[in-house]
Amino acid sequence: MTTKDSSKSAIIDFSQPVRLESIPENRILEACLGEQTAILIRDGDSLTLLSGRCTHAGGPLAEGILADGHIRCPWHHACFDAKTGEAVAAPAFDPLERWALRIDNGMVSVDHKEAAPGLTRAAPETAAPYVIIGGGAAGFAAAEMLSHEGHAGDVVLISREGAGPYDRTMLSKDYLGGKLGEEQLPLHSQAFGPGARRSGGRVDLGSEVEKIDRAAHRVILADGQEIAYSKLLLATGAEPRQPTFPGHDLPHVHVLRSLADCRALIDHAGKARRAVILGASFIGLEAAASLRERGLEIDIVATGSLPMERLFGRELGEALRALHENHGNRFHFGRTILSVEKDHVLLDDGSVLAADLVLVGIGVEPRLDLARAAGVEVGDGVIVDEYLATSDPDIYAAGDIASWPDPHSGRRLRVEHWDVAERQGQVAAKNMMGAAVPFKDVPFFWTRQFDFSLSYIGHAQQWDRIDIDGDPSSGDSTLRYISEGQVIAAAMIGRDEECLRERERMEHILAA
Repeated sequence: MTTKDSSKSAIIDFSQPVRLESIPENRILEACLGEQTAILIRDGDSLTLLSGRCTHAGGPLAEGILADGHIRCPWHHACFDAKTGEAVAAPAFDPLERWALRIDNGMVSVDHKEAAPGLTRAAPETAAPYVIIGGGAAGFAAAEMLSHEGHAGDVVLISREGAGPYDRTMLSKDYLGGKLGEEQLPLHSQAFGPGARRSGGRVDLGSEVEKIDRAAHRVILADGQEIAYSKLLLATGAEPRQPTFPGHDLPHVHVLRSLADCRALIDHAGKARRAVILGASFIGLEAAASLRERGLEIDIVATGSLPMERLFGRELGEALRALHENHGNRFHFGRTILSVEKDHVLLDDGSVLAADLVLVGIGVEPRLDLARAAGVEVGDGVIVDEYLATSDPDIYAAGDIASWPDPHSGRRLRVEHWDVAERQGQVAAKNMMGAAVPFKDVPFFWTRQFDFSLSYIGHAQQWDRIDIDGDPSSGDSTLRYISEGQVIAAAMIGRDEECLRERERMEHILAA
């Protein structure tokens, strides 16, 4: 076997045949085919050679884990089938490339690249289409899963945005920071558009749904158009809380939720020198880091005493505060904005901050009006069962609006995480097609601010203690949130593989 040096393990080089007996079993091995990075998995005499980068964001799959027949990406936890390379769980939707291998006299060599698996679309059903309201994470993932599962009928996705589905998580990070071009934002679709795997997909962009007529099984758009449905998915997402202070409607005051919002913010940032950000949530902190990297001076105004302390605790809050202050950002804790003028902001203690750009990041509210008006059960969100069905068996809900029974905590949860929305969209799509797949995924999200990257799994509304391994400010640490002796959430800084294994452990507890 020819190998190349690697900090983790030897890289299997298929420029010449490799001895089968030299290949370890039941682990992800890094391999190469000339300039192509690949991964190799051996199970007895069965070998699988796949492309080595996640199809979502290019994460190095050789640094992921192999669990329950799935390859899990270390960056954002996308899952691929270890035998076929098919994407089986978001945020990846496209399969990995695969090469056929040949074994002769105990020597393994590459035969040829295999064609991507295709789906044959059955004859259209006579029933009305499946309709998805919302073109964000949950709606897009549902449409993709319907295509992946070979749904025979038509699908209509209705989005109030003028842009097609895109990766919203990148707006406040690399896109706002100028490291990612707009052409890299769209989510690749095999369900709709040119080159789609199915021909029955339709997208209505810039369309507003006025009403859902449950009795007639129809969706009525604002322009009067009516669309019949057999099954309906509500994936209406959330919208930013709007400020009410005097001056909130001045042209240099922004919110950040949509691509249009971010375009306007970037345009303004190019002419600004001083920015004031209201709110020290993820959006506020990520935007503060991105705008600072564009050269702006940043003041962050927050009502709490530390960033993200309510969610993460004091230790991690201190680390986030130090991170931003070390990059020149200034915090004003225990304060809020009283008013905004064209060149400054007045705080409630009388302080004046110079500002030619203001970003308001004070959270979002779920869009529940459609569901409420339609008469489906609504509480903190749209009430769904473990299969994501609402009180109307022909209507499902997923994403930011869905309040689901979480088997891990024993409570209802409604969380505004991109990963949760995508995974729920996939599960809802399967159940719309007649499956009975309960949603059991452990919530996951990630943030990157400057050179600091954090992954968080589970959901800790409160805890008895936090067990900390390592220094959170060092970029290498784990914080486990303990309630009644059980780990209910964990934050990992610079420990991608440990985060994957902790999530796997939590999922196995649910499956037991």
